[in-house]
Amino acid sequence: MIPKIKSFLFENKTEKQMFFKNTFWLASGTVASRTIRAFMIIYAARILGTEGYGIFSYALSLAAFFTIFSDIGLSGLLTRELVQKPEDARRYLATTLRIKFAFIIFGIAFTLFVAPWFIKVDMVRPLLPIVALLLAFDSMRVFIFAITRSQNRMEVESGLSVLTDIFITIFGFVALFLLPNAQWLATAYTAGSGAGLLTAFFVIRRSIGSFFKGFDRSLVKPILSSAWPFAVMGLLGGFMINIDTIIIGWFRSASELGLYGAVQRPIQLLYMLPGFVNTSLFPFLSKFAHEKRNDRTKIVLEHAVRGVTAVALPLTIGGIIVGTPFIRLLFGAEYLAGTFTFQLLLLTLVPIFAGNMIGNAVFAYDQQRIFLISVGLGASSNVILDLLLIPPYGIAGSAVATIIAQVLTNGYVYWKFKKTVSVSVISSLGKIVLASLCMGITVFGVMQAGWAVIPTIILGAAVYAALLFILKEPLLKTVGIYRKRNGE
Repeated sequence: MIPKIKSFLFENKTEKQMFFKNTFWLASGTVASRTIRAFMIIYAARILGTEGYGIFSYALSLAAFFTIFSDIGLSGLLTRELVQKPEDARRYLATTLRIKFAFIIFGIAFTLFVAPWFIKVDMVRPLLPIVALLLAFDSMRVFIFAITRSQNRMEVESGLSVLTDIFITIFGFVALFLLPNAQWLATAYTAGSGAGLLTAFFVIRRSIGSFFKGFDRSLVKPILSSAWPFAVMGLLGGFMINIDTIIIGWFRSASELGLYGAVQRPIQLLYMLPGFVNTSLFPFLSKFAHEKRNDRTKIVLEHAVRGVTAVALPLTIGGIIVGTPFIRLLFGAEYLAGTFTFQLLLLTLVPIFAGNMIGNAVFAYDQQRIFLISVGLGASSNVILDLLLIPPYGIAGSAVATIIAQVLTNGYVYWKFKKTVSVSVISSLGKIVLASLCMGITVFGVMQAGWAVIPTIILGAAVYAALLFILKEPLLKTVGIYRKRNGE
């Protein structure tokens, strides 16, 4: 038994086995690492208060925002090229790495010299050098993961992610114990990220030397040509993800930044869930696209979209119902004013989960120019609606802007990609919708009866799973839980 488990988790055999192996490692690694870090984040929110935590979360948003200037889609592009052109791996690795270094330098310069001009929260400015280092560390670690993903070695990424978050958590707790303020916490957070990067370099150290030796100047133009649409997409996508926090900082107090940063944190963690499937699927979608096997892409995408929707829908319904006690449990009564914003942001889960699957296929098919219009539409609408809604309605207005922008963006991508691969999933969601609604009624009932939030969540999950089984949802057959019998 043990040799079989070891073989399943650490060897690459069939496409199906690699998909489930990679998904297992990404899911388990992310759950473990984020759970470890969550203890530090929740403790920090309670220790620093809404104002101090607002400054810290604003600094993290800036780091995420400026990271887009240090990548321009190079990591995802590298994964695709390594899968589709393994014979040119050395040249692509070396050339892409040098381009990457150049853009990291640009991202650092942008953070240090441009960012101060549009930041209105004065207490954040001293954190900018720390933010610059953080974006460099995170960007290079993502680049390393692009290499391991192309090799279907998600177990390496999982282990490095867990170790990095252990570093961040340990350093963060030490900072909060010694000097509990936003600047020291940001410094500790960055130091943990740097320690994770050094570990990642150590793991792939034998390959680093050959990267530089294989540099091919003739590939620079093709790489940039392929990456520029994704660069624009990344820029606009970065706006959609982080512009809310930045605009809130223009019009509202640091305390409201803290509220938004706190309630946004569990939402951002949930946004990572489709990434487990996305990352595992991407090498296969790239292969299908290269071989023009649209029939295989259609089957895989329909199962993937239905699967992530089966997760997003009950999370949305259940999360809205238990929102108030959930926020109180995580962050304390001081953050209850952000509950309505949390409930609104939950409405973005379904379009984002499904949209991630389709977007993954768009990039695999080298049609990333579709994103230029879709993300441009979403980013512009997000900014306009933020400017209109945040001044009168605060962080709740920002959440409404996010919902509309995400629906526009992901809806457009789905509509355009259907012209390439005729993906259809809406008609097959009936049982998932029914099970989610029944679960929601159950959760609402036990909440009214005075149940605590944790037992309520556990019961809701059990009821939902049982209903899917009773309704014989086809997804269960896909993952091997339910199998048809007697030729049914």
